[in-house]
Amino acid sequence: MPTSPFHGALLTDLYELTMAAAYFENKFSAAASFELFVRSLPPERSFLIAAGLEQALEYLETVRFQAEDLEYLRRLPVFENTSAAFFDYLRDFRFTGEVWAIPEGTAVFREEPLLRVTAPIIEAQIVETFLLSTVTFQTMIASKAARVVMAAQGKRVVEFGSRRAHGPEAGVLAARAAYIGGCAGTSNVEAGRRYGVPVFGTLAHSFVMAYQHEEEAFRRFNRLFPQHGVLLVDTYDTLAAIEKIIQNDLHPTAVRLDSGNLLTLSKQVRQRLDDAALGKTQIFVSGDLDEFAIERLVGEGAPIDAFGVGTALATSVDAPALSGVYKLVDLESQAGISYRAKFSDDKITYPGRKQVFRFQNSEGTFREDIIACETENLAGGEPLLHRVMKGGVRNGPGPELQEIRERTSRQLGKLPRDCVRLHRPNHYPVGFSRNLEALLRLVRRQVEHPMRRPMNSVRTPETP
Repeated sequence: MPTSPFHGALLTDLYELTMAAAYFENKFSAAASFELFVRSLPPERSFLIAAGLEQALEYLETVRFQAEDLEYLRRLPVFENTSAAFFDYLRDFRFTGEVWAIPEGTAVFREEPLLRVTAPIIEAQIVETFLLSTVTFQTMIASKAARVVMAAQGKRVVEFGSRRAHGPEAGVLAARAAYIGGCAGTSNVEAGRRYGVPVFGTLAHSFVMAYQHEEEAFRRFNRLFPQHGVLLVDTYDTLAAIEKIIQNDLHPTAVRLDSGNLLTLSKQVRQRLDDAALGKTQIFVSGDLDEFAIERLVGEGAPIDAFGVGTALATSVDAPALSGVYKLVDLESQAGISYRAKFSDDKITYPGRKQVFRFQNSEGTFREDIIACETENLAGGEPLLHRVMKGGVRNGPGPELQEIRERTSRQLGKLPRDCVRLHRPNHYPVGFSRNLEALLRLVRRQVEHPMRRPMNSVRTPETP
């Protein structure tokens, strides 16, 4: 399978590099653990689908500073007091750390670590921007796709949003994430080549308009693609176009409706096709669709076989960004482990490396998640975080995309029904273990009274 293009180390925010320089010049070299999580869910969202891990790990294995990168950094005024030794360090930079992560395709919730990075602090710091970007973006799109697919109630959904995505690479990754979320495929050909996502296409209004007569465009296209032709019928008059298809004895695989009252038109088109013995010709619709529009069409009995969803899916237009953060949770040096947490209003973080345990009821439905200390073992709970990289090298090849997609389907089937509904869903229960809460209190006391006890003497409370 072809891999993504080379990932340059300058795909980061400047402050990651200024912090790296300050760590280096001050000989601060402790191992650091950072956890990446989504602080809160967008409105009307009660779950997320984890995605983007494969690209994150690929980046960590390949991230490098090229000679031209270093020359550019040396010219920046902010680095005028930085030693040549720092740039020598960057020249040989490699990620050598360890990564734990929740598998792609897993349902996840607020404050649950999607991945944890433990590495020398400079390494862990520099990679922050890329990890946040790729993991939160794909998680956002996969989650949106899952909602759209559920609204379609078994009818196919094809991702059509590349031209509205926020850049060509975003379009490719959106197609991958949408497939993880349950879409049948994408219009993006590069996503098909790179990731094996099934590709679908119809034709544009321009093709129909290029010919003097609409029926001529239909005949020429259908002749070349007799098994795959999908004819766009709303360039001029939708029902008149259907009559031209029938009169010219064409048998397209499907016709596509892209505008108008899709409920009424789909019923009229279906009736006319059936009357003309074209019962095998399917109806494909597109045009500013989202999960709510699809829910209405399906609920009102529209005879639609498949949906093409573009802007709303590739940009997750109603929730275009997740509140993803990447927070320091501990430092480890010769003096031991020192825990870190943030206590500012509305942005408190929990200290220490964590594990997420998922509990099910007797019917196999997910009941609740508990975020706990890494060292805990909560009876009856399934641990979600697994080590996927050690010493900067992946444990092995990741799962195939189809396997990830199937995991999404299984996970959604185990979520409580009131959690996955589109309107006013209930929030899935996520709590914190008593030990983690106790650790937070210990660290808070140390921050408020720093002279009482050295930070590195704070230890994880024993599991009862």
